[in-house]
Amino acid sequence: MQVVYHSNYLIWCEVGRTDFMRQHGMSYSEMEKDGIGLTVSEYSVRLHASARYDDLVRIATTLTDVRSRQVTFEYLLTNANTGERLATARTSLVSISRNGRPVAMPADVRARLEAVRG
Repeated sequence: MQVVYHSNYLIWCEVGRTDFMRQHGMSYSEMEKDGIGLTVSEYSVRLHASARYDDLVRIATTLTDVRSRQVTFEYLLTNANTGERLATARTSLVSISRNGRPVAMPADVRARLEAVRG
């Protein structure tokens, strides 16, 4: 069909989220070393136009909510060459311990996230 398969939009959101955190001095691997993980608890994607194979896609990521155990990100995916809006998305992630149980984020992690919230 010459269009990008729909599940790829969620992968692009993960790339955007990971890069967002890295740009703000945090990384998933550092958090995991400290015993904290973030797992997706909810997501939604609204497709506005189709990305085509070989299109360059830009992902604008915004952190919109920070709570003791949850963070929410929103995304705008556009064609990097034309600016056409391809999709908007939202993910909520829950902070979990090494054993997979929900746990409050460490105060320093939460403070860093709150400082960059959009």
